[in-house]
Amino acid sequence: MGPRAPRGCSASAARDSLSVLLLLCLLSRTSELKAANAFKPNILLIMADDLGIGDLGCYGNDTLRTPNIDRLAEEGVRLTQHLAAAPLCTPSRSSFLTGRHSFRSGMDADDGYRVLLWNGGSGGLPVNETTFARILQQQGYATGLIGKWHQGVNCELRTDHCHHPLNHGFDYFYGMPFTLVNDCQPGRPPGLDAATRSRLWHYTQMAALGVLTVAVGKTCGLISVSWKVVLGAASLVFLFFVSWYASFGFVRRWNCIVMRNHDVTEQPMVLERAASLMLHEAISYIERNKHRPFLLFVSLLHVHIPLVTTKQFLGKSRHGLYGDNVEEMDWLVGEILKAVEVNGLKNMTFTYFTSDHGGHLEARDERGQLGGWNGIFRGGKGMGGWEGGIRVPAIFRWPGVLPAGRVIHEPTSLMDVFPTVVQLGGGEVPQDRVIDGRSLVPLLQGAAEHSAHEFLFHYCGKYLHAARWHEKDSGRLWKVHYMTPQFHPKGAGACYGRGLCPCSGDGVTQHSPPLLFDLSRDPSEAEPLSPGSEPRYHAVVARVGEAVDQHRKTLSPVPSQFSLSNIIWKPWLQPCCGTFPLCACGQDGGPR
Repeated sequence: MGPRAPRGCSASAARDSLSVLLLLCLLSRTSELKAANAFKPNILLIMADDLGIGDLGCYGNDTLRTPNIDRLAEEGVRLTQHLAAAPLCTPSRSSFLTGRHSFRSGMDADDGYRVLLWNGGSGGLPVNETTFARILQQQGYATGLIGKWHQGVNCELRTDHCHHPLNHGFDYFYGMPFTLVNDCQPGRPPGLDAATRSRLWHYTQMAALGVLTVAVGKTCGLISVSWKVVLGAASLVFLFFVSWYASFGFVRRWNCIVMRNHDVTEQPMVLERAASLMLHEAISYIERNKHRPFLLFVSLLHVHIPLVTTKQFLGKSRHGLYGDNVEEMDWLVGEILKAVEVNGLKNMTFTYFTSDHGGHLEARDERGQLGGWNGIFRGGKGMGGWEGGIRVPAIFRWPGVLPAGRVIHEPTSLMDVFPTVVQLGGGEVPQDRVIDGRSLVPLLQGAAEHSAHEFLFHYCGKYLHAARWHEKDSGRLWKVHYMTPQFHPKGAGACYGRGLCPCSGDGVTQHSPPLLFDLSRDPSEAEPLSPGSEPRYHAVVARVGEAVDQHRKTLSPVPSQFSLSNIIWKPWLQPCCGTFPLCACGQDGGPR
């Protein structure tokens, strides 16, 4: 036998081998992350409508069944402090699409209407805004949107489609250019601007009664006035009635429509088959584009009122119609995820699930609660400051790249999805404008311990209601409230007497000094701190105030998309299948 190596040399060789092995493992892991960043994954974004964070099993609900979304969380990364940039549909989705606060593009309230009201209005997402779809389209992605849009349609002509999804980077659209409202379901009470509609009807009745009184007085010889004047007054009343009833009297026909790309295919839509049609379109889109990178944004109609639910799920949950609708939504999500898996795309698809804002607490009828549950968080839809209005679920899955079962407790925003998706798609975030979102890729992969946000600002319309400071060194999460809505009735947890809480005016309390909460210890915002209970009270409020001042320096005036002239219904802008005003067609544009 040959001479043996000295024992010290053997140990040294072993140590060297171990070091090389560890180095190879590290290089392998680094290569995986770099390859994941270089590879363009499919991107599937699923957004629920009005879903409360407390409605899902993976966020603590043990009475509603959401097995498909819960499985998505088990296989991916779940965020517990994900925040909408606005507490209502239109502005929240605008921020999601562009990575910018909605007021930067004029897509938020200015002491008036807070969402777009008509397909036939001229307001909408401005053409100079850049969506993640536009950037990914430039990177060679197929880009599709299935479901709700609610970002406007036209500007000056019925067919200019300046605000349409296809003018904002999507190459395929099937769904509602508007949103679901009670008016979409025959027999339901009016939902769209019901207060204004009631006032207009009251004014019409009073004016008609006045003209009728004058006519009777003239007939009986009690009033000396010419019939020409009486007929002129009656004509004016009739014109007034027609001017508003032409829109409010036909809400279902004007707003509750389905479009495929630029064409109206259903007017008015049949709600009972909408979910199956949207699901079919989503699955078909995945199958058509499985051999190329695609971005698919599935903007669900669930769980917005009127909560149209198929017979398969009616009466099956423990929480009435709303619970039935949530469980049907979970099934729809499961079918979409199944299509991804069946087509062999699971490991190459970055999937994200969220809601546009918190649950609608004021949505009720004689059957009970019709809005979501926001868990332990105070407030709900329409409230820009309280956590319940803006804290939403967020689940990310990308097998082999993102760690399964991980939970992150860092503050993040819906606006962060914009730079995240752009980075994954190989694009560049625009440098010619303020981008409020920050890429989540380092946080999701574990390369970063903390969120890129030190401060986040929470608006209700154009009004800053609250701001939060993530003090990373101490782990404290401070939140300062400058304005809060006044709940109605007093002591309730929402504005039940109004339908939605206001952003300003008599229904809001302005706090000076502001309210201070430590969300790391009091996530329910139940106990405001004071100088007596928190020694750093003044220092924290001052530091947040400095951040607010710096933030306000980034603001600049832009035309309001929600001005009265943009909000009102204009017949020449109304999308129509057929000859206006005889707009009517069945599925895929056939005559009804």
